Amino acid sequence: MKHSSSKGIMWRLLRKNISASQLTGFAIANLIGLTIVILAVQFYADVRPIFNDDDDRFIGRDYLVVTRKVTGMGAILGSSAQFSPADIADLECQPWVRKVGRFTTSAYSVHASVGLGGSGRSLSSQMFFESIPAEFIDVESDEWHFSPERPVVPVIVSKDYLSLYNFGFAAAQGMPKISEGMIGMIPLQFTLSGAGRSEVLPGRIVGFSSRLNTIVVPEEFMRWSNERYANGESATTSRIIVEVNTPGDMTIAQYMEEHGYEIAGDKLNSGKANYFLTVTTGIVIAVGALISLLSFFVLMLSIYLLLQKNMRKLQDLLLLGYTPAQVSAPYIRLVVAINASVLVLSVLLMIAARTAYQPMLEALGATGGSMLASIAVAVLVMGLITLGNIIAISHHISPLWHQESEE
Repeated sequence: MKHSSSKGIMWRLLRKNISASQLTGFAIANLIGLTIVILAVQFYADVRPIFNDDDDRFIGRDYLVVTRKVTGMGAILGSSAQFSPADIADLECQPWVRKVGRFTTSAYSVHASVGLGGSGRSLSSQMFFESIPAEFIDVESDEWHFSPERPVVPVIVSKDYLSLYNFGFAAAQGMPKISEGMIGMIPLQFTLSGAGRSEVLPGRIVGFSSRLNTIVVPEEFMRWSNERYANGESATTSRIIVEVNTPGDMTIAQYMEEHGYEIAGDKLNSGKANYFLTVTTGIVIAVGALISLLSFFVLMLSIYLLLQKNMRKLQDLLLLGYTPAQVSAPYIRLVVAINASVLVLSVLLMIAARTAYQPMLEALGATGGSMLASIAVAVLVMGLITLGNIIAISHHISPLWHQESEE
């Protein structure tokens, strides 16, 4: 009871010079700044899936399939469209590159035939195989391996190929449409010819890729087949896949243009949109952080003025035997209460704003991101501001204690 009454006495002594308008101004400024920061973080998390295909891109990275430009004059003059080891080494040295993978192409003839079950019809065509390191493939399958003792060729094809067949060729020719689930049950046969050999191997489609617009086989099969049907020869590198860590970075487009490279599809344009989103979000967060920082200094100025007005009272309390921690406790409780209220209100405002714009994002096909990151940012920012306030108050009162002790 004595401790509670002493706290009440100190609060009655020290609260007289508190400026409600100054504290209200700090709270409003901090509320605005913190709400801008966490709303920008949340909006970025909600909008990012619109620019990113979750099957094809991870946070902070992207994959680009790169080729050399082939111009009409270049084709007539026979200029090379291949990547030399020096070209690949130079690309690997760029700061925005994580990894580079080479496409290896089959150096022999490939003829594929597909039976369409009960329809009595079949498809056959000349084709080719390509392989890349497994780390660049966006399909996971237990069948993605090859053994010469059991020569079944697993194949991954582009999802675009299945769409072209179903909605183009099949619709025009009256052929049955095929789903991704059914495609694995359709028998394939590959006739591989070269180096004086011609053999038929069974095949199986084990997945569809959103990243790779080609027909991919395992690297061990490519090495085995090129050795067997092309006397160990393999085509030179005409395509490479690059994993970048800053999608949409303008230096990527500049580098590609300077070296005469092309990027397959519209990956560079979507990357630019994502990069613009990242930059814009960073600017908004910086503005919100600046407002929060200014509000921090407003509060500290208010506290310093308050402490200055109460200097005589503080010195008297220290002379009466109160410790600096006891004297500073009312101010610290005040700061913690204000900051906690700002934290709760900013999170509520962020949720309200998110509820307002969420239907518009859902209309664009975005399901929204988690709110954990924005709430964690809010707690971190307010925690740092509160810690700074407490340290500043303690540092301002401690000299008074030492001064009274010396006297």
